[in-house]
Amino acid sequence: MFISGYAVVAGAAERLVLGYDSFGNVCGRKNAPVEGANLSGLDMTNKKYVFFLNSCSLEIQSLKISSLSLCVSSCPQQQLNSLEDLQSFARNNGSFLCVYNLNVSSYTLNPKAAQLCPTLPVPPSKSFPLFNRCVPQNPECYSKHASVLISMVNEMDVFHRILGGILAGRDTVIGLSVLALALSLILVLAFRFIQTLLIHTLIALVVFGLLFVSGVLWWLHYDYRNDPSTELETEKENVKFLLGYAIFSTIVTVVLLSLIFVLRKRLQFAVQLFQIIGKIIGRIPFLLFQPLWTFLILMVFWVFWVAVLLSLGTAGTAQSTSGGQVEYRALSGICYMAWYHFVGLIWTSEFILACQQMVIAGAVVTCYFNRNKNNPTPHPVLSSILVLFCYHLGTAVKGSFLITILRIPRICLLCLYNILNQKKNAKRLFSCCFCWVCFQKSCLRHFNQHAYTTTAINGTNFCTSAKDAVGILARNSAKLASISCFGDFLLFLGKVFVVCFTVFGGLMAFNYHRELQAWVVPLLLVGFFAYLMSHSFLSVFEVTADAMFLCFAIDMETNDGTAEKPYFVDQELLTFVSQSNKLTEGRKHKNTRPFQDNEDGTELQPMV
Repeated sequence: MFISGYAVVAGAAERLVLGYDSFGNVCGRKNAPVEGANLSGLDMTNKKYVFFLNSCSLEIQSLKISSLSLCVSSCPQQQLNSLEDLQSFARNNGSFLCVYNLNVSSYTLNPKAAQLCPTLPVPPSKSFPLFNRCVPQNPECYSKHASVLISMVNEMDVFHRILGGILAGRDTVIGLSVLALALSLILVLAFRFIQTLLIHTLIALVVFGLLFVSGVLWWLHYDYRNDPSTELETEKENVKFLLGYAIFSTIVTVVLLSLIFVLRKRLQFAVQLFQIIGKIIGRIPFLLFQPLWTFLILMVFWVFWVAVLLSLGTAGTAQSTSGGQVEYRALSGICYMAWYHFVGLIWTSEFILACQQMVIAGAVVTCYFNRNKNNPTPHPVLSSILVLFCYHLGTAVKGSFLITILRIPRICLLCLYNILNQKKNAKRLFSCCFCWVCFQKSCLRHFNQHAYTTTAINGTNFCTSAKDAVGILARNSAKLASISCFGDFLLFLGKVFVVCFTVFGGLMAFNYHRELQAWVVPLLLVGFFAYLMSHSFLSVFEVTADAMFLCFAIDMETNDGTAEKPYFVDQELLTFVSQSNKLTEGRKHKNTRPFQDNEDGTELQPMV
């Protein structure tokens, strides 16, 4: 959908991912010469790594690293202390660390070798996994190396600042992402076999996590604010971000604790609800595995998206400088392509999630409207996938586009926050607008889920399904809203559980490595990734519950419980819905007829 503009910056992608030297040569491939640069156009097929001659004392001039960079076949694994060591390393490993026009035999003889070879001593280094840069492994040198890269991108834009933080703490970010994945998988299995004790344990862990993370954030803010060594701009930004995190975490903690206290008496209904959902999921083979392939597809797309975005940031034309080096001048209008690319990220991600929702909804519909419960339909998930790709991709595109329309204004409001930060009235207006957009997006997401379920039942297009879903929900909102809120709230607590303990692990890990300096933004990304991960996995239960209740409402409207038109609902679900509505409506409408009576006054009977 958004690939048409990617070819424009394909060359920039090679330069960024493979890396390039100071003379315009892309490492790992054969290059074309650049006019005016004598050392360009070299064959670097066997030289895949970028090596900086001044890796421990990099400097920035006009937003560019002043040190020469070369393409080498391998990074030095041990420290090299002299020109003789450089010569021996080149002969033994075939990796030449001096400028290309200096012969290896002249390393110790040429009087200009000190200027054409790396600064001594050369620290041991390893290749950065994705971008093939030789990064020094000496702790002090590594810290300076990362600090210079971060300082350089701090003067550019927010994206490069985030990239610098991730570069400095890449191992910690990867570890925390794996932790979020593990917690999400554990939580999915827990909800699949949920019991009363497990719910109380989950709530206790969520309360503990919220209180503990809030306390740690306030303590870190106090500690950083009173630290006399806090001088760099990135460290001062850490203090500001920590204050914002602490305030936000405290507000969320107070709100969630209040909701838990109000809904404490309805936990038993949540247990029954998840027992019913668990049985439905148990009847559908491989339904719990759907988030895995969704996650893998999202990861592939996000890696591709990041690579293209980095390509946009480095896209340009090669021009030689007076010293025989090559620099790339940015193309005009490239910023507009970045906005186009950003919309592509949101829309395509939402489209992938919409496809998962439609697959789950289709499988649940097939299971629910099967009259012989003892003989389930074979391969309902596979059938739902085939129906999606053959008939309903347009429905997923339209639904994801509606989410994108509301998500973009929310992000724009966040970007305006810094501008309005000093104006109290403007901040109030910003908060009201932001809350309204978030509320509308949340409602629209649930609305899309019901539209997808209606599409799976009737086979109609998105607009027709949306209209039918609105009518069904309007006629049954009083009966179904109070039921679905139990499960939604408990699932939200599960997402909070994953985020809390992932962020707590990040706080401890990043605080231990304070020399990384810029770690608050990567921590925010880790928290966002943890929430997205938990949402992707727990959405199986959310979509299953929404589809089940919509099928129940349609079942009640289209069948009358007679022998000719029996209901599809089983006894357990019917009893649960009846008891839930008696609890919520019995106090206000004592004379209202029970939910299980149809229009003719006949008691609803489940299908046998």
